[in-house]
Amino acid sequence: MGENYKHHGRVGLTVVVGLLVWQFGVTALLTLAGGENAKLGVLAKMLWGLNLLWILGAGFLSIRFRDRVTAWGAAARPLVVAWFVAGAVGLALVEEAVTTAMTNCAPLFGAKLGEVYITASADYLDVVLYHSVVVFVPQFVMLGLLMKRYAITPLAAFFCYGAAGFVNEALFSGPNPLQYAQWTLVYGLLVYLPAHLFVPIEHRRPVRWWFWPVVVLAPVAASVPVVALLLVIAPGHPRIHFPPM
Repeated sequence: MGENYKHHGRVGLTVVVGLLVWQFGVTALLTLAGGENAKLGVLAKMLWGLNLLWILGAGFLSIRFRDRVTAWGAAARPLVVAWFVAGAVGLALVEEAVTTAMTNCAPLFGAKLGEVYITASADYLDVVLYHSVVVFVPQFVMLGLLMKRYAITPLAAFFCYGAAGFVNEALFSGPNPLQYAQWTLVYGLLVYLPAHLFVPIEHRRPVRWWFWPVVVLAPVAASVPVVALLLVIAPGHPRIHFPPM
């Protein structure tokens, strides 16, 4: 069992490195394209900020503190799902602060505010309350409940919620396969560190191969009532506050 776990860990690490190469390669190509298209150049600068501040920054801190979170998981067990959700929400708020800051840096990068963007709004509260984190909360609850019952490793949670994030973005703005690495890394880091809370829990059920799509799609489905509620309480709220790029 231990050797199998180590093997899966090595494979997972290889995939993560591949995703990083993919994401940084796409950003580098956009940077080169920025020589001919100013908007692509501005977008590339925003993505470099996302890559460095969130993907590398949060990734480093997640690795640095994962053992501490695992050690604390035993004490947090009675409320482990609640602590998982709180941790994931906290990280989501930080991630949206980074992306919203990049959107607001458009004038610094050579464009007008709203001409190039990576968030639906330049207003942080609008982003988290109407577009992103409010929708993530039920997804975190669902994933936490699944992790409490099933032996989903932190790395598996990273990949599964990363795939769920790609589905989120595809439903919001249409699928773009070139962004799969970006959304996997961005969303996966929201849950990777707090997922270590579940490591000390014994006797969780093994995950069968056919159940993995459920782990990906059940969190997405869990957010449908919140999306419907937002449509009721804010029916005229724009999906994106800027003109098309």
